[in-house]
Amino acid sequence: MTVPATTVRLLLADDHPVVRAGLRAVLETEPDFEIVADVPTAEQAVRLAVECDVDVVLMDLQFGGRMLGSQATAEITARPGGPRVLVLTTYDTDADILAAIEAGATGYLLKDAPPQELAAAVRTAAGRSALAPTVALRLMDRLRTPATALSRRETEVLQLVAEGHSNAAVSKRLFLSQATVKSHLVHIYAKLGVDSRTSAVAAATAQGLIRR
Repeated sequence: MTVPATTVRLLLADDHPVVRAGLRAVLETEPDFEIVADVPTAEQAVRLAVECDVDVVLMDLQFGGRMLGSQATAEITARPGGPRVLVLTTYDTDADILAAIEAGATGYLLKDAPPQELAAAVRTAAGRSALAPTVALRLMDRLRTPATALSRRETEVLQLVAEGHSNAAVSKRLFLSQATVKSHLVHIYAKLGVDSRTSAVAAATAQGLIRR
């Protein structure tokens, strides 16, 4: 059977088999969608995005392996002529949204979106930006106050601090020197208007910048 020129070829990346099966069941009902493959790791998503002729990658943010969805997104979108990436996740904090957009994601949608909204987002992502309305509003609010917005790296540092990691552990996890970690924390304190790790974590959590 000849595939129509308007067909959108999809790669699904999620570490939960039930989620992948559910996405397949929903998306395969659309006549202009073709599921090229579904994979359980971000590393496989990066590899198949190169090897296969894919238009859009539906990417989760959290995987059981070492690579995060945002990292995979950055690798996929860094290649000229690569597929678009539509993040599909349960995480909706400002930190997650900004990390995905900074990594190059074309769109960001929550997993509780109705099937028709998901299908529309895929078609939109194939051609231009696709952000869920609530996500778009939150992103615009953050962009209006860039002076207080944490950078992607600052968010990663503070997230690890919130999880109980010491400066030494954070430096090893992120391949940074301890001096650099301390510098990031100083900038974080200034942006959040606090003077301690505990206060920074509390303030960032209250603002939805990190998860607890």
